[in-house]
Amino acid sequence: MKSLLPLVILFLCHPLIWCQDNDQTVSHHPVAIDTFYQKYIVKDQYRWLEEVSSAETKKWVEAQNKRSKSYLESCLNKTNAFNIIDKYTLTDFHNPKKQGDYYFTYAFYNNLNNPALFYQPAFNRSMLVIVDPDYVSTKDEILIRQYRVSKDSKLLAYQFNRNGSDWLEARVVSLQTGLHKKDHLEGLKFRNLCWLGAGFFYSTVFQDSKFGVTNGQRVFYHKIGDEQSQDKLIFARKNNSDVYFDYMTTADERFFVLKEVNEKAGLINFFYIDYQSAEPSLRPLITNLKFSDDSPGILDFHNGKFIASTLRETGFGSIMEIDPANPYKWRSLSTGFSDALLLNVIPFYDRIVAVYQSDQRSVICVMDFDGTVLYQLKLPVATTVEGFSGNHSDEELLFYIQSYTMPPVVYKFNIRTYKKEAMQETSVNFNFEDIEYKQVEYLSGDSTRISMLLVYQKGLKLDGNNPAILEAYGGFNLVDLPTFNPGIVYFIKNKGVYAFANIRGGGDKGEQWSRDGRGKNKQKSFDDFIAAAGYLINNNYTCKEKLAATGTSNGGLVVAAAAIQRPDLFRAVVPVLAPLDMLRLEKFTVGHWNTEEYGTVKDSAGFAGIYAYSPFHNIKDGVNYPAMLIVTAENDDRVPPFHSYKFAAALQNRKAQTNPILLKSARNSGHHGASTFYTQIRDDAGIFGFIMTQLTGKP
Repeated sequence: MKSLLPLVILFLCHPLIWCQDNDQTVSHHPVAIDTFYQKYIVKDQYRWLEEVSSAETKKWVEAQNKRSKSYLESCLNKTNAFNIIDKYTLTDFHNPKKQGDYYFTYAFYNNLNNPALFYQPAFNRSMLVIVDPDYVSTKDEILIRQYRVSKDSKLLAYQFNRNGSDWLEARVVSLQTGLHKKDHLEGLKFRNLCWLGAGFFYSTVFQDSKFGVTNGQRVFYHKIGDEQSQDKLIFARKNNSDVYFDYMTTADERFFVLKEVNEKAGLINFFYIDYQSAEPSLRPLITNLKFSDDSPGILDFHNGKFIASTLRETGFGSIMEIDPANPYKWRSLSTGFSDALLLNVIPFYDRIVAVYQSDQRSVICVMDFDGTVLYQLKLPVATTVEGFSGNHSDEELLFYIQSYTMPPVVYKFNIRTYKKEAMQETSVNFNFEDIEYKQVEYLSGDSTRISMLLVYQKGLKLDGNNPAILEAYGGFNLVDLPTFNPGIVYFIKNKGVYAFANIRGGGDKGEQWSRDGRGKNKQKSFDDFIAAAGYLINNNYTCKEKLAATGTSNGGLVVAAAAIQRPDLFRAVVPVLAPLDMLRLEKFTVGHWNTEEYGTVKDSAGFAGIYAYSPFHNIKDGVNYPAMLIVTAENDDRVPPFHSYKFAAALQNRKAQTNPILLKSARNSGHHGASTFYTQIRDDAGIFGFIMTQLTGKP
């Protein structure tokens, strides 16, 4: 039996802590000592930085930001990164999405920092503002995160956040008058709004402090015109922080379906309400389904059956029917392709549109409800297809394609005639045709073959002397699809090589690929990334003096761990919004929901695995690590900013560290990055300016 001994914390006196390149003393602080399983003693001299609201921590962060701002401004002056990236950002396109009787798009006007939501009844009609961020608040930075139209197209419910937080609020506006209803909901987080008749479903969670553990998710139904206190509780589990829910309503609004996931118990339950029954009530559909088994997501209801898909939860994904009268016997509509990954499924009235990925190429498939493939459209390598929109009964839908160096191009597609038509031209102010995409494979340390995408200027001389950026994500079974990035264009136009490695832990090759890089296998993700760096160097794309690494969130963990384990391979490293103190991750916000990915300190084997790779705990005194720009956000309530604070402080306060270690902690920003369009460009330019300055030898 695994020991679950309580954590013992002692406090000892510690010498003065000094900021790197700063002659001012920070303060005396005790060292926290955590004892695990009576034999593992872990010291933490930077625990005090977890008190983010203390005057001392605020003063320390302010000093860090002042230093990084000065350094990054110098980098921007030397590289002109901001002006060029800002120029490449100015693309001319609209990305309309159809819901109900209207088309919606985000656009800037009146010098707003964030886009407003516009709508129009047809493409040939003028766009009108329906949600103005300044209407919500002129004090806070408001970002509209999601919107949903009622079935009768009379009302629009939308969610928004303030200053980059994951916490959401919801309001309702009339699409006929443009006036807001009195409805205002608070305490929402992560999950969507789902309409049903004269109201919608939403969920809330409890959190006892800004970075406290989230728990107690509850699903409510809100009737338009009611106060939030009047909302009907649909589902909850008392005192269980390991449980979370997803939910949806079918296109005809007959069914509400809720999926309950308990990662700790390894079980999944499905419940549903049939609103055409004599007495609608929540009843079980499928219970005690093992988390590691086929775990469908319900998509819609067709001809008496639920339509579901497994996407990447097992194998390469499949589409199926589930009969509510016999829910444990599923009929496969499409088992997918042997070498393709199912990314998306959109059911229509008599067709299913599915998106697959094969060999880094997206494929759009149209099939009937017997699983017969009627049409396939193969797209170029490293092209992302997303943004599908249209009503359940429509014959035409909208979608867009994009890549790292091509902004979205919106198409109209007929699912019966298969005619595809670009809605309008997308204009850019650079030559995108002289950029080359190349897919390669390399061997990781255990001889596993890993794919990697390379992007660079056509005709670039590959002599081992080019600056290069290596990026990855590698977690949570996610496929990190290419999106347009003006910073990458800037880097490539400066003779750089951009590389993205599809390392284990991500979902690029199905469920097993993800399992091979999570939990007890997490180190394999880092090994894959390290091997990618070796491939770029050994094959003359770059050299170790000109190789940078960057990643965001889980990708930030990957690059930080790789830099700590193999500092000799990189000149510059930029972890963004990264979990870095892995022993304490599950003690805050949503970290307890991520133990399957990272492991847990609540069992001895999990603790040993985490301690072995946690970047904060593996910094060595005698090593001069690569130059780092450590980026976090003060309102990141998914990965609290003190992960980055502690990591930066531990790197800085060592005599061996001569390469610069910078910390940038953004205000009014959260886990999704900057809260305004302008600051996002500025932040991106700072990262690319820092990297280019380091790689060109002009620090």
